[in-house]
Amino acid sequence: MTQLIQQGDVLIFSNVELPSDAVEVPAKHGRIVLAEGEVTGHAHAVGTMEFPGTKLFTSNGNMFLVCESAVEVFHEEHKAVKVPPGTHKICIVKEVDPFTEEIRSVQD
Repeated sequence: MTQLIQQGDVLIFSNVELPSDAVEVPAKHGRIVLAEGEVTGHAHAVGTMEFPGTKLFTSNGNMFLVCESAVEVFHEEHKAVKVPPGTHKICIVKEVDPFTEEIRSVQD
């Protein structure tokens, strides 16, 4: 069963399958960055020192977090969220402007 975890504008869908063509995304400065804030410069991230064995992958414009054990996603302006072991798809919340009918990613 899929579980949905949200931290600000980041959605984490659990119990998904990692695509066979997924490519690993390297950690930046000791952390795995799921999303960077466009306005504040803050980031939704997992520390590689605290949670070894956690990796981020990309495939066809989508991101996937693979965790050997439970991890915590940190952000400077949000409470940390716990993510269970497994493979998770990372998405950004979308918003619709009712006047222009544009769909865009929420900016953090």
